[in-house]
Amino acid sequence: MMKTPDLLLLLCLVWAADALYKQWIPNTNYENKTNWDKGAVPCGSDLVQFSARRKVSVFLETAHAVQELRLPVDGEFILNEGAGFYVGSGQDPDCGPGVTAQFNGSDSLQWFDPALWQAAATQDELQGGSFLFSVHEESVPCQFDEVVFKALSSFRVDTSSSQSSIPVRSVSVLGETFSSRSEFSQYLTSRSGRLQFHGSSAVTAGNPGCEDPSGCECGNSANRQRICSRVTCSSPTCEKPLSPVGHCCELCGAIITIHYAASFDLQSYRRRIHQLFLQWPQYETIQLGMSKVFKSRRLMGVVPFGSAPEIQVVVTDGETGVRAEALAREVLEDARVHGPKLGIASTDLQASSGINQSGGNTGMVVGVVFGVLIMITLIVAVVALIRKGVVPMPSMPSVPSLRSFRRRDDTGDLGGSLDLGFDNPMFDDLNMIPDLPGLQGNEVNSISITQTGGVYFVNPAYDENETDFNA
Repeated sequence: MMKTPDLLLLLCLVWAADALYKQWIPNTNYENKTNWDKGAVPCGSDLVQFSARRKVSVFLETAHAVQELRLPVDGEFILNEGAGFYVGSGQDPDCGPGVTAQFNGSDSLQWFDPALWQAAATQDELQGGSFLFSVHEESVPCQFDEVVFKALSSFRVDTSSSQSSIPVRSVSVLGETFSSRSEFSQYLTSRSGRLQFHGSSAVTAGNPGCEDPSGCECGNSANRQRICSRVTCSSPTCEKPLSPVGHCCELCGAIITIHYAASFDLQSYRRRIHQLFLQWPQYETIQLGMSKVFKSRRLMGVVPFGSAPEIQVVVTDGETGVRAEALAREVLEDARVHGPKLGIASTDLQASSGINQSGGNTGMVVGVVFGVLIMITLIVAVVALIRKGVVPMPSMPSVPSLRSFRRRDDTGDLGGSLDLGFDNPMFDDLNMIPDLPGLQGNEVNSISITQTGGVYFVNPAYDENETDFNA
């Protein structure tokens, strides 16, 4: 028999392997009063009218009496067991004199509208109404999520986007789950599929699940503009509103940034936070969203040099953010105490009150390492460009030659340079001087070099003894 700790570990691992469930909220059910222009479901005295030009897919849960029924050119009724229409006998006393009830169109409902989805960690929580808060980009189904359309309901959704396809892990329609791309593609070509899904992009099921325990990127950033165009932002009342990654509006509260290690598990940590804090009455109105995001890195806060994954925890109370900030500090303290066990290396807190906080120094060390690597890369790049001739080599100051130093040393006793006269190649090399026959026998002319650098000839035809300076 499996021990209790082992069973809990197994349940955590199984739960962590599951993706989030995103459920479509609106429907086109006949019994939904919001689908009628009069705000009420038609009764036996009413004339029921569907626009002839609109395509509809309508689910009927029970049987309905009508006085008259006008159908569209292209549409379908999905009938539950025992459901259908019958003509009412005269005026229904519970209905009144009868009116013309017009079915509202649903062509304007878009896939990338965050307000039309709700998320949960498990199927049971989805059915029980325990929904998760997410930033706007992640409120819409991400590429690893399970998409759910309620079993006993019909719908019509516009899937237009900036991309040709919308990948998800699986799609559940009318109680049937499609996790294969080929099977769901075949369903989309059916009559029901064409009426329920319309738009320029095709939803594709069968995307593999996220295999990284620390989480995966949502993948909706390419449609950010489309998502945010459906969002109406209110003016925040706090001193310094925050702008979370993936959110369309500024908000009041706090953002916790988690720098994680290899042992960090996003799903397990999400469950831990919900069980430890969000169960308390004082935090029941708090909204807390958690996901992996990629933030750009900037050298000295200016030069971008790529991005790095982080865990972003957004905490807001929809008001001034005071209660949300108090919860965020408790989460930060829990990370400080149990961080090594949870795979948390360091944390940073950014609060709308302007009072920020950091825990651990891993972020600083990583920043320094990245800065050094960037500087080395820049130096190598500059050297390579200089060698290729793309960047000219900067001119260096001239260095005096050795010969100039020698000339400066050739100074006389009077403090000035000696005039060495003109250069004569015949006397630069003593070996080049020819042997000249002497005027007296075989004597050879001689050259005398003094220490002061002077050069003179001994003239054999001149007898210095005969010189009379007194003459």
